[in-house]
Amino acid sequence: MKQSPARRISLIAVAVVLVALLVVAIVLANQGYEFAATVWALLPPVIAIVLALITKEAYSSLFIGVLVGALFSTKFKPVDTLDMVINDGFVSAIEGSAGIFLFLVLLGIIVALVNVSGGSAAFGRWAEKNIKSRAGAMLATFVLGILIFIDDYFNCLTVGSVMQPVTDGHKISRAKLAYIIDATAAPVCMIAPVSSWAAAVTIATDGLDTGFSGIGLFLRAIPYNFYSLLTFVFIIAIVLMKFDYGPMKLHEMNAQLNGNLGALEDGSNEAGNPKGRVIDLILPVVILIITCVIGMVYVGGFFGVDAWGGTDFAGDFIGAFGNTDVYIGLPWGGIIALILIMAYFLARGVITLRGAMECIPKGFVAMVPPITILTLAVSLKNMINSLSADLFFESIMTGAAAGLYSMLPAVIFIAACVLAFASGTSWGTFSILIPIVAAIFEPGSTLLIIGVSACLAGAVCGDHCSPISDTTIMASAGAKVDHVNHVSTQLPYAITVAAISFVTFIISGFIQSWVVCLLIGAALTVATLFVIRAITNKKAA
Repeated sequence: MKQSPARRISLIAVAVVLVALLVVAIVLANQGYEFAATVWALLPPVIAIVLALITKEAYSSLFIGVLVGALFSTKFKPVDTLDMVINDGFVSAIEGSAGIFLFLVLLGIIVALVNVSGGSAAFGRWAEKNIKSRAGAMLATFVLGILIFIDDYFNCLTVGSVMQPVTDGHKISRAKLAYIIDATAAPVCMIAPVSSWAAAVTIATDGLDTGFSGIGLFLRAIPYNFYSLLTFVFIIAIVLMKFDYGPMKLHEMNAQLNGNLGALEDGSNEAGNPKGRVIDLILPVVILIITCVIGMVYVGGFFGVDAWGGTDFAGDFIGAFGNTDVYIGLPWGGIIALILIMAYFLARGVITLRGAMECIPKGFVAMVPPITILTLAVSLKNMINSLSADLFFESIMTGAAAGLYSMLPAVIFIAACVLAFASGTSWGTFSILIPIVAAIFEPGSTLLIIGVSACLAGAVCGDHCSPISDTTIMASAGAKVDHVNHVSTQLPYAITVAAISFVTFIISGFIQSWVVCLLIGAALTVATLFVIRAITNKKAA
């Protein structure tokens, strides 16, 4: 595809700046300068993200980020750099993410089975009769995303697979579908008491002097999680206003006027069995949900089987979630679901054994792009960890605590946003920052609760915006849309809500009432959208 002059100029400018920075870094390295725990630790992800947004190409951009991170870590020693890229980067990423790779492939196979059986087509026909409008289709996607709150990976992939026939039928772009998926996945998991995220937060607060139990602090923090809650307000408002802006507007216009949904072609849109029924989609989804939940609590020790050699959580559902590992629990449930679903379709006679076996390579091929991007993204995270970016943020937070006490929730929110955006991980972000927040504020105080909420909200926000975030990658996979297109279209929306949340956290430091602050935030969200719509309409006139 031919590049526009503006994009070509931007790419040249970035290349010049990158070369200049590398020259400076080489000089500093020769003088013995330590890049770890400094602002240089943020440069590799920034380079990868900027290149991806300009070139619209994720693979090479992420690889360059990994390479720059390795160069900084090894102080530009060629052999050590190559060894770090391969072993600490790619090999480590594949080993650490093997469980999620397996779950992606299993889900790809299940989606292929549902398509071949005719379940997706039948659900699309049902939705065409019962969901009459584009707004209804988007709100239905939003509601399903809210209901699947157990885990963000599972949310993204399941909601995407189920709602594609519905949104396609109403000419909703895949970019918009990916945004709604992404904007409900992590935010709802972060405010759901029974989720893998709640368990992770509980673990992060365990042993800290906060004046609350881990789950007690999490529950008190929910109403102050302004980014998650205002994201829901934003989605509902923008759907009901029938309004889009930024790059998303172009994608939606292409979908409505030209029928170009922006979907990735993966060969899964073939005509399925005409005997397929709606139950052939709904039942596999229900089976998948049940088996994955059972898989996660089983791995966590709910049934008295302690997978990790620690505490036995027999009969303790919340405790089992806190002790689980989704990288094992989801594949555990996924493979059982696949066997049951395949048996169901064979018994129904909507698919043959040969046809079922042919779905295995189809599912794998469909998931190659997200697996590749996820490998590169995790490799980049490993480079960032080797440069101790967390220590750099810890020094910033400790310094800010001295003179900005009531403003600290807003400062914490921004710091968490930046760290999660650069590292692509919510869990890593709040695991690093929560102990710092607990040390800053008085135990048992409302400001401590707000500070923890700001940390969690910022972690979700940065994760939502980041091209190297697992959840962002999963949302692209779930909607079957180009990853860079998803990132570029959702960034203006996420940044809008982030700005409003920042203002709300400033207010919350002085007016420590979640009801008042949330009402102000909701009013600001709706008012901001009206202003943006007025400005865009004026420019178009």
